[in-house]
Order: sequence, then C-alpha cells, then structure tokens
Amino acid sequence: MNRKIVWREAFGQIAGMVIAALAVTAAAYLWRIPQSWGQWAVLITYSISLFLMFVGVWLIFRKIVRRAYKQNGRLTSIPSFLQLLIWGLFFAFPCIYNPIHWAWSQSKISRLIPALGSVGWTCIWIGLAVVIGAMFWLGMSRSFGQKGKKLETTGPYRLTRNPQLFGGALLIIGCVLLWPSWYALGWMALFATMTHMMALTEEEHLRNMFGEEYERYCRRVPRYFGSLERMNK
Repeated sequence: MNRKIVWREAFGQIAGMVIAALAVTAAAYLWRIPQSWGQWAVLITYSISLFLMFVGVWLIFRKIVRRAYKQNGRLTSIPSFLQLLIWGLFFAFPCIYNPIHWAWSQSKISRLIPALGSVGWTCIWIGLAVVIGAMFWLGMSRSFGQKGKKLETTGPYRLTRNPQLFGGALLIIGCVLLWPSWYALGWMALFATMTHMMALTEEEHLRNMFGEEYERYCRRVPRYFGSLERMNK
C-alpha cells in the first residue's frame, strides 16, 4: 500500500470517527425527547429504534464489513465508519428510556439494594479493564480491523477468542444492574446479537487469512468463555 493511500485511509478513519461522534450525540439528544411525551411515546420510540438497530447490525456486520474483509483483507474507511457508528448508537440507545445522567450514576433501585450497585460497578470497571487491556494487547490498528501479520493467541487470547467482547458483556451487565428495567433486557439482547454477528464475520476473515492455524486455535480456545462455548467453534 503506497503512502498516498495510507494517508487517505488515515484521514478517512479520523473523519469517520468525528462524524460518528456527532451523529451519536445528536441521536442521544433526539432519543430523549419522547420521555417528555409519556411512556407510550417512549415504548413506541424504543420498539421502532430497536428493530432498526437489529436491521442495521445485520446489514453492517454480515454484509458490508464481511464484504470489505473479503475484498480487501481489512476494513476500509466506510465499513470502519459504519462499525463505529452502530456501536456508538448502541451505547446511546439507553437514552431512550433512562434519564440524561444515566451513564455516570445509578437508579434508585440499585441505591436501595447496595449489593446490586456494588456488583454493577464492579462489572463495569472489570469490563472496561478487560476491553482496554485486550485492545492494547492486540494493538490498536488490528483492533480496528486492519491487517495483522500473525494470529494472536497469547495473553487474554489464550482464554477466549474474543476478550474484548467478553469485557464488553461485563460492562453491559453492570449497566443493566445499575439501571434495571424491561427495556434494558432488549438492550442486552441487542448487544448479544451485535457481538455474535461481529464474531462470526471476523472468524470468517481469520479463517481466510490463517487457515489451519486458526482452525487449531478454535479447537483449543472457546469463542467467548468457558468450556461450553467450544460447541460454537
């Protein structure tokens, strides 16, 4: 890849991050508006948005990102932008049904039940540590879908093929414990769908890149965590 293409891709990545951040911020504020109209407005907004998110997740991870990996062996600017956008929208999604300060506080229920709050915050901090640690272990470039020279099987990748997703699951569980609701269960289901589709797409890419080496790795290490996950190799 020549220098001109590298700079163009780098500019595209930065521009994509900025645009995605602005779009997510706008969505977070717009999603809060129905709360002033009543619970039915919140329910309708939640249902429509959840459906659109599921459709968007399938299109991005199983169509666009998958095609980018097949054609280029890595993520280019547009697939990277869409991936950042859908994850940003996912984390802004609770703005539909939670108060504006939800991301840095906890609900009355979790304050009344100290154990709930304690477990929730513990899951969040451990999850963040696992996600950030796994990203730095793998390398930021490879964490964002760029080509890697070798298959990473050391460190946290000895225990799970997707330590970032495992850490993310702890983070989401923690948030749900701090702000429990029926709405939050749908948010968890959305996370499970996103991570699974993302994992399947990346597995196809890694099989194409590393062949039998990756197959041996799959037989040895679970997709997510625990021996029961070996059935999903």
